[in-house]
Amino acid sequence: MLEKTVDVPTADGVMETFITHPEEGGPFAPVVLFMDVWGIREQLRDIARQIACVGYTVALPNIYYRMGGEHFDYRNPDGTTSSLKDLPEADQEKIQAYRTHVSDPMAVADTGSLMEVLAQDAAVLPGPAGSVGYCMGGRHVLRVAGAFPETFVANASLHGTRLFTDGADSPHTEAPRVRGMFYNGIGENDHYAPRETAAAVEAAFAGQDCDYTQIIHPGAPHGYAIPDRDAYDKQATYRDWEYIYAMYDRMLRGR
Repeated sequence: MLEKTVDVPTADGVMETFITHPEEGGPFAPVVLFMDVWGIREQLRDIARQIACVGYTVALPNIYYRMGGEHFDYRNPDGTTSSLKDLPEADQEKIQAYRTHVSDPMAVADTGSLMEVLAQDAAVLPGPAGSVGYCMGGRHVLRVAGAFPETFVANASLHGTRLFTDGADSPHTEAPRVRGMFYNGIGENDHYAPRETAAAVEAAFAGQDCDYTQIIHPGAPHGYAIPDRDAYDKQATYRDWEYIYAMYDRMLRGR
């Protein structure tokens, strides 16, 4: 595997981005990995490597760059990352302030800047792209899929937050613009994505020009798909990747 960190120029500064891909056999179709609320850390780089090792160029942008690129590291005694809801209120507010500072239009604009840089990378195959995002990154996946429908054709949200809101510009309103395939993995016990939210997103995709798959994992909580989380559910996560890799194969490799 080859790895590097590049600086992506954006309208608001410079976005540090981790990129990894196999040493031989390229160029490879690009996949963008959108981070969760905790920020960039080695666990997310490992997920990028996991995707890349089967034949993709994976980019992991640090969308907290406007606030200095910070990441948050709250650990339980067993070494796992704590759940946000279990932290003291002041710490929850600090982390949520970072999340809310990055608006959806910012994330979309950042992705556009990233794709311009990737287009100049010899390891990136021109053509369609994939994405996967966790937590707030799941919402960014949906926004990006709607903003760049001809590029992002294989997209996955895992325990995505606020995919449906009461606002007129709720992320689920992107559904008519999304093309290709979209996978939505949700934990049954995710307090940030209750059943009515999942039902609303699924209904928004019904009848649209997109192959939409939604799976609700029995008993799984928010954060179930990241191995360093105390909420990690191995079987649910493997089930997600079974669908995601098949989607990437079909849409990015034409298999």
